[in-house]
Amino acid sequence: MIAIACDHSALELKAEIKALLEQRGLEYKDFGTDSEASCHYPIFGARAAKAVASGECDRGIVICGTGIGISLAANKVKGIRCALCSDTYSARMTRAHNDANMLAMGARVIGVELAKEITAAWLDTPFEGGRHKTRVDMITAIENGEDIEP
Repeated sequence: MIAIACDHSALELKAEIKALLEQRGLEYKDFGTDSEASCHYPIFGARAAKAVASGECDRGIVICGTGIGISLAANKVKGIRCALCSDTYSARMTRAHNDANMLAMGARVIGVELAKEITAAWLDTPFEGGRHKTRVDMITAIENGEDIEP
């Protein structure tokens, strides 16, 4: 199950991404917003991130105007590795090397077709593990307040 959320600036792009998920036969849970009225992206980013962190959803996709604010909000939830991507290479690498469990995009930064390509690249790329797992474990240690210096 994919958590999906956006602010008022990204309703149209969220609808396109939901349609892509449906075409791929992937279930999703929409954490809002459903209105064009101005709203606060941290609320919706946190809702989706909490669903991923709790295991209710496997991964998440969040969208705001630039993708920056909503990714920052999502990343404040313990256990979340949300990557802001504006190209397919970054989307692939953040899955392969960082095991990102959330994807953020900017509706005012990229077009619909590129957003679909980014989403597909992110969904289709597995985590490589190996030396990258060591680094992801270090990120988790930092999140837990541990010292990672030798």
